[in-house]
Amino acid sequence: MLPIMPDQPNELVLTESRTMRAQTAGRVDVLDKVKALALLPDGVHATTEIVAAYFEVDVEAVKSIVRRHLAELEENGLRKLDGQELREYKLATEGQGDPLSGRSKSLRLFTRRTILNVGQLLTESGVARQVRTYLLDVEEAATPEQKVTAVEKATEAEAQLRAIEVLARIDGNTSYARSLSRHIAARMLGEEPELDPADVTITCDEYLDGRIAAGDMASARTRMGRTVAALYRARYGADPQKIKRPIHGVHRDVAVYTHRDLDLFDTAWTEVSRHYNVQDRIALGGAA
Repeated sequence: MLPIMPDQPNELVLTESRTMRAQTAGRVDVLDKVKALALLPDGVHATTEIVAAYFEVDVEAVKSIVRRHLAELEENGLRKLDGQELREYKLATEGQGDPLSGRSKSLRLFTRRTILNVGQLLTESGVARQVRTYLLDVEEAATPEQKVTAVEKATEAEAQLRAIEVLARIDGNTSYARSLSRHIAARMLGEEPELDPADVTITCDEYLDGRIAAGDMASARTRMGRTVAALYRARYGADPQKIKRPIHGVHRDVAVYTHRDLDLFDTAWTEVSRHYNVQDRIALGGAA
């Protein structure tokens, strides 16, 4: 266990200034430099008990930080699961080691960013003090331009992750949301994201490319889009997710799917292709 030493005056900048904490909130790599961090089997989250063990304090110390800085921690990714959401989480993690103790009716999940936030605030931990020392050393060495860029990128990434999480909750098919989350999280950690081929996205335009004559593309896109969307709703009970894509110089909402649902495109193509010239499709390498 690291000795608990009093914070030096410069370290109090982090414990007392939320603005300063925000400026260093994206440096989650510091956690592993100080001490190996164990996470839940999903590789993304930790429980209150795991966070307490990392900082070598009792659970109540972490709970006290959560109570006093709840809004800030939630902005940095802290989540509380209960009710149906908790039941779904337990079902999804069944067989991976249950993080719940006893018959807890709720569960708090910390991300790396949230754990770092706790380390910025926790005064009775030698580990947290060392984390703050690393953060201040990095902050002091950074140029003003690097500091602004780091804050902007971290803020943007967190906003993206929160938006994706909302989408995943309202969409029965979360494969697209999961793949985006993994991609963004990997970038935040400075790693090259690994993407399951089944999670690669596909749009109607991409599917139709090479299957239809250019003159028929606009009408085929409309027919294909309606048919695939209907099949998607029948399968998942929800509309497909949409993202902004440039079309003829204008950003429009475009339904996006993953290769997990490629069979829906194949089924739709069987119907849509009947409306277009067979010779065009054969000449372009398509299939009727």
